[in-house]
Amino acid sequence: MAATTARTTARRGSNPDSTELLKATLLGDPPEYDPFTGAHLAAGEERPLSHSARAGLEAPRYCRLCGRRMVVQVRPDGWSARCSRHGELDSALLERR
Repeated sequence: MAATTARTTARRGSNPDSTELLKATLLGDPPEYDPFTGAHLAAGEERPLSHSARAGLEAPRYCRLCGRRMVVQVRPDGWSARCSRHGELDSALLERR
């Protein structure tokens, strides 16, 4: 039985230490992709938002820079969302709890 070793290399193209998403959000840069539906806004795509997203109660599910699905964790005191390419965004940093 051969011993296996865990791979510790990151996925190709991933950058967990990136702060691009946080910077774009804090600076108010217009999104390329809708953070709630993933629609490509630059291409004119439009999808209706849920009631909770319109009210500002929903955590973003898609990266506003690349449109990838983000890993989202909803906590009692807020939420955090992480894109594999552009970093993490936390509601505490945006003062949205």
